[in-house]
Amino acid sequence: MDTNNSAAEGPELAEPYLREVLDMAGLAVEYVRAGGNTLYQRGADGGEIAIADFAGGYGSVLLGHNHPDIVRCARELLEAGTPVHAQFSRHPYANRLASELNRIVHRELGTDEPYYAIFANTGAEAVEAAVKHAEMDRGMRIVALGEELQRSADSARDAVAGGSVVADRVLRRFGVSAAAGPAAAFAELERHLTEHNTAQLERPPLFLALEGGFHGKLGTSVQLTHNEAYRTPFRSLAAQARFVPWERPEALKEIHERDRGVCFELVVADGQVDVAEREFPVFCAFLLEPIQGEGGIHVLTAEFAEAIQRFCEEIDCPVIVDEIQAGMGRTGTLLASSQVGLRGDYYTLAKTLGGGIAKTSVMLVRETRYRREFEIVHSSTFAKDSFSCTVALKVLELLETDGGAYRRVEERGAALRAMLESVRADFPEQVQEVRGKGLMLGLEFRDQSDAESEAVRGLAGSGLFGYFLAGHLLREHRVRTFPTASAVNTLRFEPSIELADEEIARLETGLRDICALLRDGDGSRLAGAATG
Repeated sequence: MDTNNSAAEGPELAEPYLREVLDMAGLAVEYVRAGGNTLYQRGADGGEIAIADFAGGYGSVLLGHNHPDIVRCARELLEAGTPVHAQFSRHPYANRLASELNRIVHRELGTDEPYYAIFANTGAEAVEAAVKHAEMDRGMRIVALGEELQRSADSARDAVAGGSVVADRVLRRFGVSAAAGPAAAFAELERHLTEHNTAQLERPPLFLALEGGFHGKLGTSVQLTHNEAYRTPFRSLAAQARFVPWERPEALKEIHERDRGVCFELVVADGQVDVAEREFPVFCAFLLEPIQGEGGIHVLTAEFAEAIQRFCEEIDCPVIVDEIQAGMGRTGTLLASSQVGLRGDYYTLAKTLGGGIAKTSVMLVRETRYRREFEIVHSSTFAKDSFSCTVALKVLELLETDGGAYRRVEERGAALRAMLESVRADFPEQVQEVRGKGLMLGLEFRDQSDAESEAVRGLAGSGLFGYFLAGHLLREHRVRTFPTASAVNTLRFEPSIELADEEIARLETGLRDICALLRDGDGSRLAGAATG
């Protein structure tokens, strides 16, 4: 198969190092056409070579490449001269899209509380919008808390002036002497509490996120992505996160006890001044994916989801559900999280929302959390336009019509999973596990670092193990997929609902070939692109 589709065009200036990595793994291929579940590249004779696409634009083309109804919608919009750039005006199409999203969300969650929509262009930008909104909300709650503490202090001061005294146990607790009299004791106590409270009220936010999670690579979202290689170069730029071990709900209380914030409030009861503790909202938000995409296709259980929901409600920490890769019908419902009973305060949706054509995303925030002031301090030049919103409405129409697309996801996903499980059963020494839901599945290979074959050990130690496997599938079997970015021993499969039985069979042949090569220690064939 010819993988060099383009003639020499001079030096590589568009991400040349990435091109070198793709070349090494045998993935530097130019695709010239796409349709359904297929990408096409040019062969040496100029003819097209069909490639079964199991990568699916990292999950962006659930309905297939260039779906005819979506293409028709896009063409009609452009031919009609739809206003792509009409910022700071009425956008009725955006409101229709927000209303349709609400209708589906209400059905899946069993609620009628509105979710307000902030539109964006990419998934990472939607996450940034959610995080910014949560921090604005936290900041406004902090201001309100500070004002309440001040009012309580004023009332307590008036009470002391009227003859009330500070309770002895309070004076002992804070190391204040009563020798100079009630007024002086109160003044000293107030000074101590004010210093403490001021320090608390100025604390920066902490975020909670799951180990293995991926939320983007922008300034803030990268700090909420667990992969340390992505975070470390930019650790001084953005907010800090506490990463919660996967399926360890007891760790939530441990983190809370270690990092929680407390403010002290002066209160008057039964003629005495006392001190009450007020929880300070140091935790800005808890970010999680219902199915971790880049972390290795790990599925959140209903039990862990319930524990997270209960914990966040107890400490008044909003939940941001990142549905960017798992949502938009990929698991058989619009929200993958609805299947485990999780309700988010925020949702982020992208990828298939644009039908594989429009670049669009949305952040949804429930009414009880919404801050309308956010609409003034946050904006995005290319968001909320007629083209992307109308295309997204067509996508929802195609997903929702008779529920056929959702049923197709379940049926095609079950067929694909059955094949993957059969490969695992036949090659237990090579395949660790099959994970996922619907058309978001992963096949984890066992660590080959101790393989008898030096060539296989070399692939395992390269940091690109899964990419070499993907290169072999492409080169030898005309199948396209990738490993998950933070777990390179796991190949991901996120095809469209157009997935055919023949394509599943072709993938099966390729996977069995890989397993046999690993079993036989034939690493040189797996690394064929790197060795020429």
